[in-house]
Amino acid sequence: MKREAINPVPWSLQFGFNQGELVEGGSRVLFCSGQVSMDDAGRPQHADDMRAQIGLAMDNLQALLAAADMTLANVVRLTIYTTDIDEAFANFDALTGRLDEFGVKPAQTLLGIARLALPQLKIEIEATAAA
Repeated sequence: MKREAINPVPWSLQFGFNQGELVEGGSRVLFCSGQVSMDDAGRPQHADDMRAQIGLAMDNLQALLAAADMTLANVVRLTIYTTDIDEAFANFDALTGRLDEFGVKPAQTLLGIARLALPQLKIEIEATAAA
C-alpha cells in the first residue's frame, strides 16, 4: 500500500494531522467503530480523567487493529468525538504521541458533542485503516 499526505497548506501539521491521505494499492480496509475508555467487561473507566480515557481508547483501538493484522501505521482517518474540546486539546498529545510512534498523521475531524453513549465517557475515537 502506498499512502501520500495531501496538504495544500501546512497548518494542520502543527496539530498532528494531514488534511488528506491518498491511499493506493491497498486491498484491505477496516472500518472501526468508535473506541472508548471501556474495560474488557464493557465497564467505563477513568470517569474524570480525559488523558486516561484517551489512553485506554487508544489501547482498545490498537487491540482492534491488531485483531485485523494492522497497527496504527495503517490508520488513514480518525473521527474524534468529545464532550469537552478544551480538555481534549489539553491532552491531545496522548493521541498524537501514539500516532507519531508509527510515523503517521491521518486525516482527522474533532467534534464537540453534548454527550456520548454513557455519561462517564468523555472521548470516542473512530478510525478507518487500510492495508
